[in-house]
Amino acid sequence: MSTDTDDQKKMAVFRTMARAWHEQDWDTCASLFAPDGVLHSKMLAPIEGRDTIHARISKLGGDHKRVTLHIHRMGVIDGVLFVERTDEIVINGRRGECPAVGVIEFSGDKIARWSDYYDRATLAQAAGYTPEQAAH
Repeated sequence: MSTDTDDQKKMAVFRTMARAWHEQDWDTCASLFAPDGVLHSKMLAPIEGRDTIHARISKLGGDHKRVTLHIHRMGVIDGVLFVERTDEIVINGRRGECPAVGVIEFSGDKIARWSDYYDRATLAQAAGYTPEQAAH
């Protein structure tokens, strides 16, 4: 059974993640995962292991790209953190948004599994991809 203190710590971890994601501090983002943690965007195959997660997410940034995770609601149910958010994606000055829900399981104070739910077509449109590009 989780306590209010445990719940607050889990929410603080995700707030740190959101801030580091916006700042493109991929080292901090990866460090919030357990060494054998899993990042699973449900439209793609899961990514396993902190180093693999780092390699994948670090490709999301760059001088011409920025992703901001705007948190709307967070809560812990049965020890699992649920985060409703809108991801703001800016690429070459073009801005888009994609609503998402993250379900985050913890092992101690590290993320054991982050499952992300979103509509892939909406994400592709937010990122500025054509329907043909999004299909690949």
